[in-house]
Amino acid sequence: MTIKVISAIITAVLFVQISNAQDPIFTQSNYIQETINPGFSGFEDNDRISAGILSRTQWPNLDLQVSTQYFYINKSYENRNSSGSGIGFNALWQNESFTNYNYYQANVNYMHRVNLSGGWFFRPAIEVGFGFKDIGFSSLTLADQININSGVINPVSADPFSGNLDNVAFFDVSSGLVFEKVGYNGSSYWFGVSAKHLNRPSISFLRNENVPLDIFYSIHGNYRFPFLNDYTIMMTANYMQQGEYNRLDIGSLFQVNQFLIGVTAATNPARNDNDSHLLTSINGFIGLEYTNFRFGLSYDANVSNIGNTNGVYEFSLTYMSRCRSCPTDRSRKR
Repeated sequence: MTIKVISAIITAVLFVQISNAQDPIFTQSNYIQETINPGFSGFEDNDRISAGILSRTQWPNLDLQVSTQYFYINKSYENRNSSGSGIGFNALWQNESFTNYNYYQANVNYMHRVNLSGGWFFRPAIEVGFGFKDIGFSSLTLADQININSGVINPVSADPFSGNLDNVAFFDVSSGLVFEKVGYNGSSYWFGVSAKHLNRPSISFLRNENVPLDIFYSIHGNYRFPFLNDYTIMMTANYMQQGEYNRLDIGSLFQVNQFLIGVTAATNPARNDNDSHLLTSINGFIGLEYTNFRFGLSYDANVSNIGNTNGVYEFSLTYMSRCRSCPTDRSRKR
């Protein structure tokens, strides 16, 4: 490879990761809302503990395979004045196989519940954390460093980027709020708003360059109601916007005893270029509840012209502790 070719590759990687950096999005975020809004820390109330893991594999048939792992745990607390609070922790790791790009982030969050009149609850929250992006610059060997005749590899390259690249570490601040109402006959509904990266941290790999990360906005809602007495249906919607890109997920989840079946349509309302599709994938979900655990498996069936990617797979395992402060053990809200 020539220096120009390698420089072009590095520039392309930097352009993709810096200019178009997008937050990881989970298919199951419609059911595990901690991934999008810190206001869901302690959402189950009554001193309960909620925890879970999410594992996502995107485009396994392509060289550009992306793997994302997510973990969260939070606990609710009841106060004497009938209000409440929740604290939580979450961590995320994402890896891109082609460039060996890694993204790590860990956050802590706090939610305060305000009991309003008419059965309404207001849950504002704040989240702070640290992120780290690594693309393994120290392992790169450029063409002009290699002396073919002697076999010696020079430690210095003439490439203009070679001595001006750093991994990225940043402090991050996010916020969110949720309004919730418990209705009659087992029905309930809520809607929330969140904004990540409010401080717009710089994510440039180029030293002394400031490229602020776009704020990630999300507006989401949920309506849950009984069906045929013993079953429930949950309708969900989640709109997300970051920079010029957006996404709208609309779906439903049916629960029959301990079994769950869901379907979500993922859409691209912005359609940023002429080749974009409004409907990008149909996402199926199946789940099983066993004691305090819920197992979930989802698959995104691509309906755009991106090619044979073999879709996106996600596996989730969540835990909900017993409701010890309730007269009877209350089931999950979600």
